[in-house]
Parts: sequence; structure tokens; C-alpha cells
Amino acid sequence: MSRRAGLDKPTVVAAAAALVNREGVAALSLKRLAGELGVQTPSLYNHVAGLPGLERELALLGVQRLGDALTAAVIGKSGAAAVAALLDAYRSFVTANPGLAAYTVRPAALDAPNDVERIQAETRIMHVAVAVVASFGLMGDDAIHAVRMLRSVVHGFATLEAAGGFGIPLDLDESFRRLVEMVVAGLEQQAAIARC
Repeated sequence: MSRRAGLDKPTVVAAAAALVNREGVAALSLKRLAGELGVQTPSLYNHVAGLPGLERELALLGVQRLGDALTAAVIGKSGAAAVAALLDAYRSFVTANPGLAAYTVRPAALDAPNDVERIQAETRIMHVAVAVVASFGLMGDDAIHAVRMLRSVVHGFATLEAAGGFGIPLDLDESFRRLVEMVVAGLEQQAAIARC
């Protein structure tokens, strides 16, 4: 079967990303994606290694885009300003890309320990987050614990927001602002404990 003109791996992955962002990861299948692209399902195998290969590409794309957003947000910032920028960028990424964000949750080290490209992209995110908490004086294990806290809090909030999980008609931005304040206060407290 010949390749459709203009169809390439980035086009296939972009179409898959649009699909999962619009309808969720459960909507993704090669048959569904082929239909959206106007090709036969076997044509997709010219560009991705089946559904597992496509999901790997979505995970990589998600991690790369998240890393770009976080890096751009925190450049030149430290302390509370860096935390606020980091959390806001993460929230924005998840709410704009709920499908891609779902593929960023499980690290490559667990699923694909030989996927160097994805591990490097994930490591970049970790370095950004560690630099942010280091601006509070948190290092080593304390920094890792702090990064886990940051990720858990913001991912939870953003995922609930993207799913429409906050049913009470109260300003979400105000809730998020308060969340950031609480996180900063917690980091400051942990930094004070670490100095003792």
C-alpha cells in the first residue's frame, strides 16, 4: 500500500494528540485514527509501530511539550515566583492537553527503561523542578520529596479541573492561587526544617 502524500510520523502523532485531548485516551485506536486521517489502518504502520508505538510517541510528545512549558515559565525566576510560574505552566498544560498529560504520568524508567529519548525529556523536567525547589535551599532527598509534592498537588488540581471535577461554582483561579500560597508556605517550612 502506498503512503498518502503529506502523511508522516509528526502528522500521525499530532492527529492522535488532538484526538486524545478532545476525547480522552480511551478513544484512541489505530482504526479511529486512520479514519480521521483518511487512510487505511495498515498505512499507519508506515509511521508508528502499532498502538504501543503510537502511545510511546504521545508520551514523548507530552513530556517534551510539558518540559518546554515549564522551562519557559521559570527562566529567570526563583523562590515563590518560580513555584507560581511552574505550577501555573503545569496547570495550563494539563487543562489544554488532558489526553497528552495522561501519557506523562508513568515514567519511561518503569515502562521503557531503554527509551533514552523519553528518559532525557523526563530528566529535563526533573532538573527544572529541582532547580525551583533548590531556590528554597532544598537539596538531595529533600528536593525530590518537594518535587513529588509539587507534581502531585498541581497534577491533581489540573486533572480535576480538566475533567470538570470542581462542581461548586466558585472561582477556580482563586482556589489555585491559594493552593500556590500553601505550597510556597510548605516549601519555606521544609527549608527551615532542613536548615536545622
